[in-house]
Amino acid sequence: MDHPYFELESFKLLSDSLIWQLNRNFYQDTGIEAWSKSIVPHNMTSSSMVGKTYAELILGLLKDLAVKGQTTETVYILELGAGHARLAFHIIKHLEALKALLDIKLPPYCYVVSDIVTDNLNFFKNHPQLQTYFEQGLLDYAYFDAVESTSIQLRYSKMLIEVNSLQQPILAIANYFFDSIPNDLFFVQNNTISSCSIAIDSNIDPKGAEAVTLLKNIKARYQNTPLSSDFYSNAIFNEILEDYKGTLSNSYLFFPQKGFECLNNLISLSQKGLMLLSMDKGFHEIHDIDQKEQPEIITHGSFSLWVNYHALGEFCQKKGGKALFPAFSTFHLELGCLLFLPDNNSYQHTHAAYERFVNDFGPDDFNSIKKLAYRTMSKLTLVDLIALMRLSAYDSSFFIAILPRLKTVSKRINFNQRKRLAESLHQVWNLSFDLNESHDLPYELGGFFYDLGFYQEALNYFQEAINVSGPKDDIYYNQILSYYQLRQDALFHSTLKEAKAAFPESTLFERLSNLDMKAV
Repeated sequence: MDHPYFELESFKLLSDSLIWQLNRNFYQDTGIEAWSKSIVPHNMTSSSMVGKTYAELILGLLKDLAVKGQTTETVYILELGAGHARLAFHIIKHLEALKALLDIKLPPYCYVVSDIVTDNLNFFKNHPQLQTYFEQGLLDYAYFDAVESTSIQLRYSKMLIEVNSLQQPILAIANYFFDSIPNDLFFVQNNTISSCSIAIDSNIDPKGAEAVTLLKNIKARYQNTPLSSDFYSNAIFNEILEDYKGTLSNSYLFFPQKGFECLNNLISLSQKGLMLLSMDKGFHEIHDIDQKEQPEIITHGSFSLWVNYHALGEFCQKKGGKALFPAFSTFHLELGCLLFLPDNNSYQHTHAAYERFVNDFGPDDFNSIKKLAYRTMSKLTLVDLIALMRLSAYDSSFFIAILPRLKTVSKRINFNQRKRLAESLHQVWNLSFDLNESHDLPYELGGFFYDLGFYQEALNYFQEAINVSGPKDDIYYNQILSYYQLRQDALFHSTLKEAKAAFPESTLFERLSNLDMKAV
């Protein structure tokens, strides 16, 4: 007997489907918890290593503008669907460090984190680690709907960015973005293109169900209709679609028409053009999108599709731009750079940065190395692990993943090795961004420094743990042990007294009262 299902929506074009509204509802309902509770993956496109890569690419553009004498007006960097602002933090952190090494005048920049979710906008506004950047004018935030918005109202500076208002190129960042806005779906076979409609069914009764629950239980049915005329009113869109007749065979094709419209809107904001950086699961080479089967909707709380970077690249070139993609097929994620700029080939620093930090070795390569590290974790030495931490740009999520092995290999190391490891641990903290995730990074660092015999550093991180998540009995316990190791008698006794008063039911402090301070 077939499992009963409920029809949520009968056949419609994919771009008109209910599924996109369900996706928006999911993000509206969950807010920042979509990432803090790991419902939606974000580490691969928002890591410190990705932030450093983007900082190098942005620096390339700033250098090119300086060469052209364009150093007065501000360059606005707009992150579309920023969500959690972790990537923004990493980019600004790395970019400021790189700028400090240069003795040339660069144009000022302002990074704008944008979203459609009120909870996320409030998270940006109030996050302690972002306040300095707001005050320095390096950061702003805005509501921006990629499908509907034609202007950007900055909420911190109150500035309005509208059509032709910018005197510098606008730089847009779109990670995990083009897969989450409406796409059309087509089927190409025997030199014929058919539009694909989609019907949405649910395995559960949709009445009263939340978006996150529905998205986990939906199924799609498809219906193909051969095209007899131009599908779009835009000639460029039709040209790109028509070209697939001769290049694809027996293949389903996602077509990012709303992505094209968003890019047109962004281009219109500046008199000097647009540079787009985008990272996502997708394909830029034609052979990778041929023979694609009927798509499955990938759900992870929200849902996503693969991105047709090939079409985005074609759109860029037909608009007179230049598309930079890796010179090979990627294994995990694409990282593309689309230049809609006057005299695209003259941006030599930008091209060089892409060649060095994406084509030669980029985030996709590091993802392969990271997976290799996870498979061979039990064999990795301290030297291996420190090298991997450096390669990750001291990413905190990667650090948490390798921490058990780090603790194991650090049990028998000399003083110089401990000092070298300590330097790396400080860098992890310096480049970390608090997302209220399940792991308590400062507490873990404090415990590790204690194990290494750096008791004052341990105390500093235990205090950071209190600053981040409030006092806890286990944090007090480790603070008191650190005072014991440092023979700071007065602080040992006063903190123990404070801990007992704050957590009278905890049994952690019983044996601490009997410690002999003279025995250390």
